[in-house]
Amino acid sequence: MGEVAHPVGPADASVFPRYAGIATFARLPRIEDVPRADIAVVGIPFDSGVSYRPGARFGPAAVREASRLLRPYNPAQAVLPFALQQVVDAGDIAANPFDLAEAVEQIEHGAEALSTGSTRLIAIGGDHTIALPLLRVVARRHGPVAVVHFDAHLDTWDTYFGAPITHGTPFRRASEEGLIDLEASVHVGIRGPLYSDQDLRDDERLGFAVISSPEIEAEGLARATERMLRRIGSAPIYISVDIDVLDPAHAPGTGTPEAGGMTSRELLSMLRVLRGSQIVGADVVEVAPAYDHAQLTAVAASHVAYEIISAMTTIEARKERNA
Repeated sequence: MGEVAHPVGPADASVFPRYAGIATFARLPRIEDVPRADIAVVGIPFDSGVSYRPGARFGPAAVREASRLLRPYNPAQAVLPFALQQVVDAGDIAANPFDLAEAVEQIEHGAEALSTGSTRLIAIGGDHTIALPLLRVVARRHGPVAVVHFDAHLDTWDTYFGAPITHGTPFRRASEEGLIDLEASVHVGIRGPLYSDQDLRDDERLGFAVISSPEIEAEGLARATERMLRRIGSAPIYISVDIDVLDPAHAPGTGTPEAGGMTSRELLSMLRVLRGSQIVGADVVEVAPAYDHAQLTAVAASHVAYEIISAMTTIEARKERNA
C-alpha cells in the first residue's frame, strides 16, 4: 500500500468522544499530520453557480459534522477502508465567491495540487459547478473517464443567463472538452420536468445514457444496477453524486429538490456495487444545510462519501488484508 505501512485511522471514540474536537471527515487525520495520502477528502465551499436556492457553500462543514458517527468497519462491503489505505481530510479549497471563472480556476489548481502521486480525491461541495474543474484534473491523469452521475437533473444544459459554467452545465462543458468517455457515461435517478424533449436528445449526443428514477421504480433496483454496470464496463470511472438524487423525504437540505427520487438505501446499494471498479475520483455535492432537518441530508451525504471511500479500496489492498 505504498509508504505508509500502517495507515492512521479515525480517532478512537472510546477514548475521545465523537462530539469533541475539530470535525474532520469521519474524525480522520488531517493531511498535514501524515506523510502521504491514498485518498483525500476535500471540501469545496462554493455555491456561486446555483440557479435556485443558495447555501451549498456550507455543505462541507455540515457533512463533516454529520460524519462524526461513521465507524471504521463497513459490513456491507466487508472492508476496513481506513485501515487498508491512508484516508485524510485535506481541509477546504478556497474559491472566490464573487468571480465564478476565477473560482473554477482556483478549484482546478487546488485539486491538481492535492492529486500528487497516487492520491485520489473525493470532494464535498459546494454546488455541482465544481465537477467541471475536478474532471479536468482527473482527465489529465487518466484520459476521458466514465462519469457515473447520480442526480435528479441532467446537468448538461448549455447556459443560464448567458453563463456557460453553472451548476446545471458541468457535464456539457466536460463533454465538449473531451473529458468524459462518450460510450460509458451514465446518469442515474433523473426525474422531474425538463424544458423540452430536446434536452434528452442533446444529453444523448453529449455521451450519456439515462437510468431514470421512474425506470428504477418500474424495473427494480437490480435491473437498474445491471444496466449501470453494463454501461460503464471496465472504464476508469468518476462518481458524481448530487444529493438531490434522493427524494426530498430523505434529503430536504438541497437547492433544487424534485419529488419522486431514490431512497438513501437504494443509492447506497448502487454505490456499493462499484467496488472493484477503477474509481479515479468522486464528488458529493449540493448539500444546503439551511434547508435540512435533523441532519437528514448531511447524514445521507456522509454515508454516500463513506461508501465511495470503501468502494475505492483497491482489490490489491483487500487481498493484502485477507492474506
